[in-house]
Amino acid sequence: MTFNHRHRHGVLALLLTVIIALQGCDRNAADSPQASTPTAAASQPSHPAYEPITVLHKLGTTVIKKLPQRVVALDMNEVDFLDQLGIPVAGMPKDFVPHFLGGYKNAPDIQDTGAIVQPNVEQVHAARPDLILITSLQANHYKELSEIAPTIHFDVDYRDSQVAHIEVVKQHFMTLGRIFGKEDLARQKVAELDAKVDEARRITQDRPEKALIVLHNNGAFSSFGLQSRYGFVFNALGVKPASPAVETGLHGQPISSEFIQQANPDIIYIVDRTAVMESRPAMDAESLGNPLLRQTNAWKNGRVIFADAEAWYITAASPTSIKLVIDDVLKGYRD
Repeated sequence: MTFNHRHRHGVLALLLTVIIALQGCDRNAADSPQASTPTAAASQPSHPAYEPITVLHKLGTTVIKKLPQRVVALDMNEVDFLDQLGIPVAGMPKDFVPHFLGGYKNAPDIQDTGAIVQPNVEQVHAARPDLILITSLQANHYKELSEIAPTIHFDVDYRDSQVAHIEVVKQHFMTLGRIFGKEDLARQKVAELDAKVDEARRITQDRPEKALIVLHNNGAFSSFGLQSRYGFVFNALGVKPASPAVETGLHGQPISSEFIQQANPDIIYIVDRTAVMESRPAMDAESLGNPLLRQTNAWKNGRVIFADAEAWYITAASPTSIKLVIDDVLKGYRD
């Protein structure tokens, strides 16, 4: 009897030891990182792979194979597009930055890539871009820029904006929206631009006033007609031209004060290039002491509009600048 009693106690003690050991193993397995890995991995959201995007433009075909992280914009219009979409700018020229993009000029984390018309390719390379955006002003650098990173040419025509200017701007907006996965935001911004253009056309369509767009450059004047840098003002916004001249040109056709007097426009839009290029005070009615201009209907009726030269001259092909141009245009129709 004594032997059996001791034997039963021994067996119970052994079973208890095994159970405790097994429970310890279970706890160790539960606490082990290896054990938790499959569950954690399963709970992680999966990001869809980036679908390559092919962009056709005047200079060729550019394929974007991955979501760009560092973008260099070599034209202020392009900087504005990125700003509207909330895309950081890694590099840009800082010689002529319009007031509505002023926060970018002294930003220390944005590489200065030189001049708008003459980018410093070494500085572009130093910005380590994976996408470069250019316009016709930098087109002659396309090949060497493409060797640094995929490069897209914005097909806006600075010499003749009469045809499809607004449409080209909208298409480029949507292209950038696709590249950065921000199509909804781009679509929203395009709708805002459409509404602004429609507003301008509603106001101008039944008005008889004829307008002249004049560029001031150190005391000399140039006119911009239907086929010019500002042709879209007449074509897309419905402004009636005071001059029949249709010559294509980036800097307009030189004109005299006598020409302006004889054209006798009802509205004159003056773009002060000198103020932009030489950082001088902008021209106003007092500084424009020209007796012949004072004889025009525009002057007599208070419809000489000193335009936002930075929006008209530095850009004029971006969402913000077009809205500012429209604001200036409509000033000429206020009674």
